[in-house]
Amino acid sequence: MSFERPGGRKPDELRPITVERPYLGAAPGRVLIRAGRTAVLCTASVDESVPPWKKGEIPPTGWVTAEYSMLPGSTAPRKQRERGGKVDGRSTEIQRLIGRSLRSVIDTVALGARTISIDCDVLEADGGTRTLSITGGFIALVDAVSSIQAEGFDWRKVFTGSIAAVSVGILGGNPILDLEYVEDSRAEVDMNVVMTGAGHFVEVQGTAEKGTFSYDELQQQLAIANKGIRELTAIQKQILGDLWPA
Repeated sequence: MSFERPGGRKPDELRPITVERPYLGAAPGRVLIRAGRTAVLCTASVDESVPPWKKGEIPPTGWVTAEYSMLPGSTAPRKQRERGGKVDGRSTEIQRLIGRSLRSVIDTVALGARTISIDCDVLEADGGTRTLSITGGFIALVDAVSSIQAEGFDWRKVFTGSIAAVSVGILGGNPILDLEYVEDSRAEVDMNVVMTGAGHFVEVQGTAEKGTFSYDELQQQLAIANKGIRELTAIQKQILGDLWPA
């Protein structure tokens, strides 16, 4: 039996990726990234200070942190707005993932005693919001770090590599790349893979939603994830041009 995906995509094919940069706003890094119908606004701001627990470190080191939010109109039914500093468990888990992923390619000593805050706001959700936030967040992070004007600061030394992320899964027994919501909601396996542009794993989050999956199925998913990361890295490199740091 033939296997068909929405829009006729091949099992190992990404959704169309578009990036608007710079997007609206005042932050030095501001990117609107889309994968199919999923759209995330990623901004990166620079603060010339660090959290209290990092003050007094010798040598001084910086910090990269992230916040993630789905705007009320990003999904149906309406997503309740998070107020008063209260963040739901899902958003907390995702923003920690984004922060860990971006820090994995940062030399905090080279960054110096400053904080880069990445804000990822989902404008429309159709699957893959956390992975798209990482991919777009890296572009915004490069723009923010490269904007720093300080004597003796070499922004390129801050980056040890590049980072991107993509979802994979198994649907109808078939390994597939970059799941849309209609696929994600029915998948037997749901997995998020974060990798550097050099092909090193940063994080793999995989769950069998229905039953179990085999070692061979895991390998198949990681193989198409690796293909997707290479393609996303090429897009990041094209968008950043002369600012490509890796």
